Amino acid sequence: MSAVRPVAAAELPPLPPELAAVPGRIHSLETAGTVDGPGVRFVVFTTGCPLRCKYCHNPDAQHLKDGEATTVGAVMAELAPFARFYRDHGGLTVTGGEPLVQPAFTRALFEAARLWGIPTALDTSGFLGARADADLLAATDLVLLDVKSWDPATYQAVTGVALQPTLDFARRLADRGTPVWLRFVLVPGLTDAADNVQGLAAFARALPNVARIEVLPFHKMSEAKWRALGRPYALFDTPAPTAEQVERVRAAFGPLAA
Repeated sequence: MSAVRPVAAAELPPLPPELAAVPGRIHSLETAGTVDGPGVRFVVFTTGCPLRCKYCHNPDAQHLKDGEATTVGAVMAELAPFARFYRDHGGLTVTGGEPLVQPAFTRALFEAARLWGIPTALDTSGFLGARADADLLAATDLVLLDVKSWDPATYQAVTGVALQPTLDFARRLADRGTPVWLRFVLVPGLTDAADNVQGLAAFARALPNVARIEVLPFHKMSEAKWRALGRPYALFDTPAPTAEQVERVRAAFGPLAA
């Protein structure tokens, strides 16, 4: 990104003061994300999440208080020098944590990005989908919907919460025609049962707005974070899936799988 000519502040429409002042709490920012939506993304990692996933990649972002206090204006000031690049070659993704713990902040970030012509993506579990009001979804170009399991008991075991709110949110997005990339983490011995995969695949096929299905192989790169927090990591002995296992699950999801 260093080779991209920075955008002068005067080239961007000013953010309305009431939009720039919206507060939020973030874990971190990433300026060149390549796995959080199409193209190269400016990624905002918010804090706060009601799920307690056994394989959580950001356990240090689970509590709202863990984040750094900021504002929409401060975040967009970090994005601004490369606004043209994100507009033409990627976009803004808000992830976490769970962005819908902070729906007003997330909505304001998207509205600011839209003002500058930058595509937006919401990375969410969907558990708090009821908090995404019509204004937030109107400013959302793409939803990266993380469905941890199709089987409700497995979902509860993986996340500590119920599956149904995620399915309700998925159907609501379908009714609105909001594009969705469905994401599924393949964990051997936990989410890889054939009926679990096939059930989720059938659900995805029934949603006309699902444009892509991402099968994400489980990995343990977050173990160090768990240890640093002094918390036991439940999947210490769980192996990463083999390439053959990943391909078999992708085949079950069909031509939209990646």
